[in-house]
Amino acid sequence: MNMLELKGVTKAFGAKSVLKDLNLIVPQGSIFGFVGENGAGKTTTMKLILGLDKPDTGTIFVKGQQVNFGQTATNQVIGYLPDVPEFYDYMTATEYLQLCGEITKIAKQERAEKIETMLQLVGLPNNKHRIKGFSRGMRQRLGIAQALLNDPELLICDEPTSALDPEGRHDFLQLLTRLRGKITILFSTHILSDVQTVCDEIGILHHGQLQVTDTLTNLKKTYLKPQIALTFQDIAQAKAGQQLIINELALIGEVQENKLLVSYGSDYKTASQKILSLLLTHDLVPLAFNQVEPTLEQIFLQVMQS
Repeated sequence: MNMLELKGVTKAFGAKSVLKDLNLIVPQGSIFGFVGENGAGKTTTMKLILGLDKPDTGTIFVKGQQVNFGQTATNQVIGYLPDVPEFYDYMTATEYLQLCGEITKIAKQERAEKIETMLQLVGLPNNKHRIKGFSRGMRQRLGIAQALLNDPELLICDEPTSALDPEGRHDFLQLLTRLRGKITILFSTHILSDVQTVCDEIGILHHGQLQVTDTLTNLKKTYLKPQIALTFQDIAQAKAGQQLIINELALIGEVQENKLLVSYGSDYKTASQKILSLLLTHDLVPLAFNQVEPTLEQIFLQVMQS
């Protein structure tokens, strides 16, 4: 079953078209990485899913039920973490979560235990400190706690790790990993390494449309060739190695300072043996020789240029 479906969704603000016939499917229980350049329409898409704005055309379904602008029952199964959460600064974290629990109709007898569990989960103390004095990272942690408080079936995260320090980012990604299979997560961020770490499937939004959507493994096969990185003593040796590899092996080599990146086919062992044998025959000895794993960032840049 699909937890989330967008069919032919378009949205424009005045003369500016943001989404153009957007189609998106997020399977139940998956962690879906939703990425795109700034202004691509990611936040607009999330607002439409939440019924906070109305698409010009198209339909959106959450758990098979259509989303309606303004008053949509589908939000009962959604948790939402915006990029910059807003709070009542005069409250403590506990008081704020108590209010959220009342709004989402969590039974009074369950509230205190759930709030304590959420605060421990995100690493916030249960004390009398007012939200007004919280750092941005602490506010982000509180936002995560409120998004998970009502045990959502769909969790929407808009740049959730942008304000967190490295330890906080690691903890949040570990949390998402533990939630895999239990809830469905739409995870939007510009930190592509985070997407690469936790997401089952990735969609790249560009020009208002989902240009690609697949697993990272399949995207690597489609868009990138594996590479070997050779480090030489200086740039002159790197360029000499580049010319040998291009002329003798018909492989593509790119020089970056004293490094040479060589793209090869699927057989690493054969390619590495040929490259090393050729270089050693011409007295070019690399200082380092490493297999390079393609990254989501390289795929993203290639899609953006297409």
